[in-house]
Amino acid sequence: MRRQITLLVAATTSVVLLAFLMPAATLVSRVAASRALDAGQQQVQVLIPSVALAGLDDVRVAVEVAVASGRRVAVVWTDGTVLGDPSAVPDGPVGSTAAQEESADGTRLVQPVGRADGGAATLSVLVPEEEQRAGVTRSWAVLAGLGVLLFLLALLLADRLARSMTRPVRRLADTADRLGAGDRDARVEPAGPPEVRAVGTALNRLAGRIDELLTAERETAADLAHRLRTPMTALRLDADALPPGPARDRLVDDVDALDRTVDAVIAEARRSQREGLVAGCDAVAVVADRIAFWTPLAEDEDRSVTVSLPAGPLPVRLAADDLAAAVDALLGNVVAHTGVGTAFAVLVEARTGGGAVVTVADEGPGLTTAVLDRGVSGAGSSGLGLDIARRTAEASGGGLRLVHAPGTTVVLELGPPADQGLSAPR
Repeated sequence: MRRQITLLVAATTSVVLLAFLMPAATLVSRVAASRALDAGQQQVQVLIPSVALAGLDDVRVAVEVAVASGRRVAVVWTDGTVLGDPSAVPDGPVGSTAAQEESADGTRLVQPVGRADGGAATLSVLVPEEEQRAGVTRSWAVLAGLGVLLFLLALLLADRLARSMTRPVRRLADTADRLGAGDRDARVEPAGPPEVRAVGTALNRLAGRIDELLTAERETAADLAHRLRTPMTALRLDADALPPGPARDRLVDDVDALDRTVDAVIAEARRSQREGLVAGCDAVAVVADRIAFWTPLAEDEDRSVTVSLPAGPLPVRLAADDLAAAVDALLGNVVAHTGVGTAFAVLVEARTGGGAVVTVADEGPGLTTAVLDRGVSGAGSSGLGLDIARRTAEASGGGLRLVHAPGTTVVLELGPPADQGLSAPR
């Protein structure tokens, strides 16, 4: 926008300057020529009395004085004698009245003069072309310099005007980017033209409304999860009333896991969005911890586990619990939806531009892209596992990819921490 405004002012200024300077340059040329011809005409008027009344010798002296002063003057005497500068003599016949004769040398001012003795002489003054253009080049240079100065001044003013107009728009864009990256506190100070100020005010109202809706949604989710505690308590009492044995122990463990899940849902629902924005963890450490958790179960089911982890840390923009939940969802899918003895591999590597790439691959029957939709499952489950992993990756500024190959390969791209100055993708 700033560039377009500057170009528009430059084009308009150029047209105005051309409309002013071109007539001015033409006028300067005409004034210079008129001034030179007036000087020549004055010389003619000075010499007419001498040519009309004086004798040949006196006229010769007057003409020589004029030539010595730099004038190109000639007098054709009554007998054809040429006095003065021969180049000033007219080329053609002379009429009975004053005339101007244009030639390659310049302009000749021709004046027939009747003498007192009844004869006729011809007085002529040649005004050279260079004399008619004297000072024109310098005047044109002054006009050109003035035009350049005015053009640069117009560009400077246009740039300052464009800055004053685009700065509020840039602030609006920055605030929108911050809101898009998850900064719910981002607000803009309305400034600039009335229309831009109106947009800034509307953006602030929209950000406030989004904040209110997100808060209400989180509180509703927390309340719904909290209501599960009453039936869970009843379920725990029923489990405790069962006779001791393996079945009772498994049911108690399941109730404990459900209780921990509900606690995690409540904590996640009430967790501040600002915490999620600045959260960070080491992807290598989290993935290593979850592999250690799932390895005993894999060994019990005769699954071969291949692990590839880098030596150093790979910080990502996620809370450790969020990344652990996403990895658990992927590994849980492998255990739940592939047969006993199916091998799988986990690979962690650095991501271009910062962050990490977590790849989970198995040798199972494979999946289709339809399972990436929330609630869609090809094995009768809730269909939320891959969606949880996808939303977790996108919250970090990355994404999830499903590679169609023998088996199933899920790739999680995790963005770098917010303090590295990289914004979320648009």
